Amino acid sequence: MRRAYKFLLRPTCRQEIALMACLEDHRQLYNGALEHRRTAYRKAGVSVRYGDQSAESKQIRADDAGGQGRWSFSSQQATLRRLDRAFGVFFARVKAGRGRD
Repeated sequence: MRRAYKFLLRPTCRQEIALMACLEDHRQLYNGALEHRRTAYRKAGVSVRYGDQSAESKQIRADDAGGQGRWSFSSQQATLRRLDRAFGVFFARVKAGRGRD
C-alpha cells in the first residue's frame, strides 16, 4: 500500500526566493540535458543515457558553483533520472506502436 502525505508549506519571503531559484536551476538542468540528448542523437546518432549525464553534472557543478553547484547533487540526479524515465516511457510507447499519444 502506498501512502501519501501532504504538508502545508508557508515559506518566508527569503525561503520562497530560494525555492524559486532552485526550481529555475533544476528546470534549466532538465532542459539542458534534454537538448544535449537531442543534439547528440541528431548530429552523431549517439544515445546519451542517465549515467553519462550524471557523470558530466560533476563538472557542470564545479564550473557553476554559484548556480548549479549550490544545490544538492542528489536532487540534480533525481532531475536527470526523471528525464531518463520520460525518455524510457516515450520510446516504450513508440515501440508498442502508440507514437506520441
